[in-house]
Amino acid sequence: MESPERPTPAFEPPHVGAPRAASAPGDSSDRPVPAPLPPADAQIADTDEPPPTVDQVKMALRRVKDPELNLNIIDLGLVYDIAVDDRLVRVDMSLTSPGCPSGPQIMGDVERAARAIPGVREAVVNLVWSPMWSPERIEPRVRAYLGF
Repeated sequence: MESPERPTPAFEPPHVGAPRAASAPGDSSDRPVPAPLPPADAQIADTDEPPPTVDQVKMALRRVKDPELNLNIIDLGLVYDIAVDDRLVRVDMSLTSPGCPSGPQIMGDVERAARAIPGVREAVVNLVWSPMWSPERIEPRVRAYLGF
């Protein structure tokens, strides 16, 4: 007696680094699944990569956006200072207001973006309120675009 064939599940969890099963030829799901960013508390092992530069950190932080304004935090003037000491990255930043509901998300994104840079062992994000952020800190070309 033959056993009934089990139906293939409609969803199979992705395997990091392995392609997903395609549901149809050319379907976007046949692309590899990107490796996840390391958790915020993960320590990255020593690497042969050289320590990052301030410019590399700044470029990585340009990918972090304020979700309410949909502008990157560098152009918004939220990043006050970036320091690199060997493989430790320190970012001093502010938010548009002390009650910014996106604050935890933005700060987490900053830490993950900094940790994802090759050669970074640790990233520390410091929230500062002095000086308070104001629209004058926005990059002039972006400020003009926004009509300020």
